Amino acid sequence: MTGRVHLGIRAKLTLSYVGLFLGTTTVLLAVVALFILRYIPDAALVRADTDGWAPGRQDIFEAFAPRAAVVVVVLFGVALGVSWFLAGRILRPLPGLTRAAQLTSQGLLTHRIRYAGARDELGRLADTFDDMLAQLQRHDDQQRRFAANASHELRTPLAATRALLDVAEADPGSLDTGDLLGRLRRINEHAIATTEAMLVMARSQEGQLTTERVDLSLVAEEAVETLVPVADRRRVTLDADGTEPAPCSGSAPLLLQMTQNLLHNAIVHNLDGGRVGIRTGTEGGHAWVEVDNTGPVVPQEALPSLTDAFRRVDDRGRSGHAAGAGLGLSVVAAIVRAHRGSLELGARDGGGLRVRVDLPAR
Repeated sequence: MTGRVHLGIRAKLTLSYVGLFLGTTTVLLAVVALFILRYIPDAALVRADTDGWAPGRQDIFEAFAPRAAVVVVVLFGVALGVSWFLAGRILRPLPGLTRAAQLTSQGLLTHRIRYAGARDELGRLADTFDDMLAQLQRHDDQQRRFAANASHELRTPLAATRALLDVAEADPGSLDTGDLLGRLRRINEHAIATTEAMLVMARSQEGQLTTERVDLSLVAEEAVETLVPVADRRRVTLDADGTEPAPCSGSAPLLLQMTQNLLHNAIVHNLDGGRVGIRTGTEGGHAWVEVDNTGPVVPQEALPSLTDAFRRVDDRGRSGHAAGAGLGLSVVAAIVRAHRGSLELGARDGGGLRVRVDLPAR
């Protein structure tokens, strides 16, 4: 069975242009025939007194038709060449788009079109495609780093648990049962906290949130009540006197998780006898929550890395892999992105951190 011939877009555009040209030429010739030739008599006229001669319709047709046909054929060739050239110019970004799409389908995200032509619709499409590839590459890099760090972070408590169990099995009397259970419980709680934080980040990055009307001041009050025991154990004072109504639209569980992470991070990275303040309010069509705490001095160069997974600033102000889960602010950043908000971190004079989250009020 003979297969159908499929024309490319360039050939289709060329034929469309040429068809438009032929159609316009046909209409023009028809107008000439209908509105001019009909006023010319069929036969030639001869005046005997002056020996003058006026051509008839047939004479004009025989003289005009061959020359018109030659001109139409020439113009057809010119139109065909010009149309093919213009179609190629218009479709210039498409080969680059096709090549980039093929490489992307193979998992290669580093290729870019970098179209340097006119900023028309196809040019903007090429730029948008480059932006999409850049974003996909960033997400892919983040996922790879997150997976590697998460694997390391979860492998550590599992290895520690196995080591403790091996020691207890080899020499049952070498470890106190209460001490062994306490160490195993702490390791287990660390692994659970890390896993739960990873699940929250994955949920917030799905982009499908069940939104409702949420008042950040009420969320802040609930988070403070939950973390008061933690603050008391660490002898840190919680100050929530600056909370004002701050209505916004979002996921209540995720916003509570975000606020609890902010407070917990401010409590555990604090000084003995320090303080943590939380405030809420509205400004410029946004609801905001701000948490600040005393603590070690945070270098300005360390601020951008604080929202990276498994990173924190230690008591000497150095950024590195966290001794704990190290997911507090990275979870906050993921939840803020899911709510189309903004996150701002700043170092306080004298030590500590100030974190502000702005969310659309509607």
